[in-house]
Amino acid sequence: MNLVRCIAVSGLIALAPLALAKDYNVSAYGAKGDGKTLDSPAIQKAIDAAMTTGGTVTFAPGVYLSGSIFVKSGVTLKLDKGVTILGSQKIADYPMMPTRVAGIEMTWPAALVNVYEQKNATITGEGTIDGDGKVFWDSYRTLRADYEPKGLRWASDYDARRPRLVAIFKSEGVKVGGGLLLRRSGFWTLHICYSHDVEVDGITIRNNDDGKGPSTDGVDIDSSKKVLVAHADIAVNDDALCLKAGRDSDGLRVNRPTEDVVLRDNIVRAGAAGVTFGSETSGGFRNIEAYNITAISPVPVGILFKSAHTRGGWGEDIRLHDFKLQDVAVALRVTMNWNPAYSYATIPASIKNYPPYWVALSTPVPDEKGIAHFHDVHIWNISGTAKTAFEVDAYAKYPLERFKLDHLDLDAGKAGHIADAKDWTFSDIKLKTADNSKVLLTESDHVTGIATTEK
Repeated sequence: MNLVRCIAVSGLIALAPLALAKDYNVSAYGAKGDGKTLDSPAIQKAIDAAMTTGGTVTFAPGVYLSGSIFVKSGVTLKLDKGVTILGSQKIADYPMMPTRVAGIEMTWPAALVNVYEQKNATITGEGTIDGDGKVFWDSYRTLRADYEPKGLRWASDYDARRPRLVAIFKSEGVKVGGGLLLRRSGFWTLHICYSHDVEVDGITIRNNDDGKGPSTDGVDIDSSKKVLVAHADIAVNDDALCLKAGRDSDGLRVNRPTEDVVLRDNIVRAGAAGVTFGSETSGGFRNIEAYNITAISPVPVGILFKSAHTRGGWGEDIRLHDFKLQDVAVALRVTMNWNPAYSYATIPASIKNYPPYWVALSTPVPDEKGIAHFHDVHIWNISGTAKTAFEVDAYAKYPLERFKLDHLDLDAGKAGHIADAKDWTFSDIKLKTADNSKVLLTESDHVTGIATTEK
């Protein structure tokens, strides 16, 4: 009898958290949902209350003007259809916090919706998170126009502080999806940094609805592991699905790879590429698989690897397959000297006072540490149309090694070129070119299985 009673009591204890979990409607905490009242304090009160029971924060239909909010451990933020969280256009409503942005650790405005050093949090529903970001796009463009003539193109992205839409930082067991619409982000849309066991399933991203916002990336997976991104429909004005791992001396110091990532069943309607690695490559990439990816014009590139000779890092065990490309400019592009005006930082001698992160950006990195080494990459089942099939450039001293490409079926305007390749193999290749060209190689390349010519 005592044993039965003990088991019963134990069962009640185990079930107690589930029994206590409940909904916390933000209206009960003072949120108006009128699109005018700043509702973030009320929303945060509801989140903090829900944390005590592992509850769900809910909203009546409406537009909730908000600065940064922070989803806590065990809490579900549920945005049903007809609910919009609308980002404040006042940068003061986004508190400055330690984070990493574009590969550098620094303080930066918090995102509109944050999961910051938490566990088992969820953001879901068929509602909308709208950054209303045009004011931040415009401020960036104004600053960049001032900076570029001064040789400070590289600094403009860091000095024009813009809020991301959703940021997951140093967190685990996070889920995002369920039909969410993410739109008009002030900067990157969904940034997953220093986190693990993150599932993103069922999101739509639209950042070009109010003009094309600069650097409005879609999903950035940054020095994180065990991440899934599935059923994403993306239209942005920069990288769409992007793997990142730190920049230059600061990224090499942190030295955290992005690994164990799956990207599947996604469509990119606008952005830099279907899938992008870099340009922040310092910590490296391992065990990355992307498949069932569709990239549609005006997307310029199907698969993109980009780095710079100060980034460093590596990539290995990368598997990219079952891509459908519709009228992209380039099917496969690899560049290890990407965007020099942005990638290489030199502080003009005339400038004496500058922020500490400028030092991290401008610290020299020698070639032996700065060249990224990509090897053991398998690309297969790629079909569609492109203006150019291949644009591949690395360094003769540090070639791209052991790329395997098979079952490619491409109609292209021209074949393009592959430079600085070692032990590349092609098989079952159907490459039809409008100009009847063959892939152009350099003399030092080691490429077999595809019709080629040499420079």
